[in-house]
Amino acid sequence: MVAYRLKKEGKQVSYNDLLRFNYYFGRALIENDGIRLSPDEMKWLLEKHPGINYPTFIQDNFADIYFTDEENAWIDQTITNIRQLDNPYKFAIAFFALCQAAIVKRPYNLFHRKNLYIRFADVKRSFGNKVTWDRPFEHWFRMFAEEANQAVFNNGKTNHAFNYDAVHVPGDYDLVYIDTPYISKRGVAVDYFQFYHLLEGLTMYDEWDKYVDHTSKHRRLKPRLSEWINKNRIHEAFDYLFKRYSESILVISYRSDGIPSEADLISILRKYKRDVRVEHFGNYQYVLSTNSRSGEMLLIGT
Repeated sequence: MVAYRLKKEGKQVSYNDLLRFNYYFGRALIENDGIRLSPDEMKWLLEKHPGINYPTFIQDNFADIYFTDEENAWIDQTITNIRQLDNPYKFAIAFFALCQAAIVKRPYNLFHRKNLYIRFADVKRSFGNKVTWDRPFEHWFRMFAEEANQAVFNNGKTNHAFNYDAVHVPGDYDLVYIDTPYISKRGVAVDYFQFYHLLEGLTMYDEWDKYVDHTSKHRRLKPRLSEWINKNRIHEAFDYLFKRYSESILVISYRSDGIPSEADLISILRKYKRDVRVEHFGNYQYVLSTNSRSGEMLLIGT
């Protein structure tokens, strides 16, 4: 499990099982207190330049899977330009904008299967937004870059974003927020590593080919083991995580009908916390989920 430590407004929070591309989101919006992308820099990022070698990895490996040939070429070009940026916060903002643009142009906002045809099928649609899908990447890149620019502010604090395994985040904290992947009561896990593998690949563009499962139709990354998507190990994982942050206020976000169950999570949390309460919220379905009875809950241990 990967942890993402945020510090803003003088508070520190631990987010669980986020991928490396999210680290750049944190640098752009949490750690960054004053750096923005200028209009000229955005323009430069969206153009092809002599003297820069533009690889074609996405064009060569992801044709007819997620985006059109023209869009794949645009991504190869833009990520190459982004990687020319020396300032880490400008890089982070541009990377954030690229990833958000890729997500918004995807049916279900996921990279879980080869289904480019959905965008162009001449059918009556009960979901999705074809207008959004058909807008060019450049439109979305500029919009999300400007959104990130507007979110940058200086709160007078020193803010940091880090990427660690959750149990190895150094330091002590007043409050730790935990939002792990969800395993349904049928034992089916939400695997963010596979849902967003294309974005994860962009974080290691030069080495991407070593980690691609070329036998899969949608060119996923080779599977990795994680206790957070294993129904037989997730109880132990929660226990270990709660123990690591037993001196902090713990706030855990989960689904009401998952594995572990609500009762199991309460039982584990009470090993380390004297007072445990649960707050329930409305029913929010995950993408692709057919379960309308599962609700969001927060467990709070003090």
